[in-house]
Amino acid sequence: MKLYSIIESSSHPQFSALYRQLGYEERVFTSMRKAIQNLKTEQPDVVIADFLYGYGNNYAGVNISNLDVFLYSLAKYAPQALMIALYEKSEQIYIKQFAELFPDVQCVLLPVSKSRLEELLSQHVQGKGD
Repeated sequence: MKLYSIIESSSHPQFSALYRQLGYEERVFTSMRKAIQNLKTEQPDVVIADFLYGYGNNYAGVNISNLDVFLYSLAKYAPQALMIALYEKSEQIYIKQFAELFPDVQCVLLPVSKSRLEELLSQHVQGKGD
């Protein structure tokens, strides 16, 4: 199983050992563009990425966050993937709007505990076995 870690903030947790323990092969990306390019050839089972609200016009005014374009690509190339968006408390006011646009994304407040992440990943693995 493949897991994408898309790290765009210093608060992104480091749980590589947990991912390996649960049977995931982790791919680390520090740019959304590279993660999107990789989707075309290697589809993930899980994606864990930082949610960053698009203050100003960083995302061309149409998208509200750094994840929007990636999520449209994910729906095309790996619609079964579990998407976990990690967000800071300061971004909490934007998560509701984001969740309305992308209701299947698991939005998780940082800092996230190892046990919470393990719970989400284990549920996903169990769901695939059904």
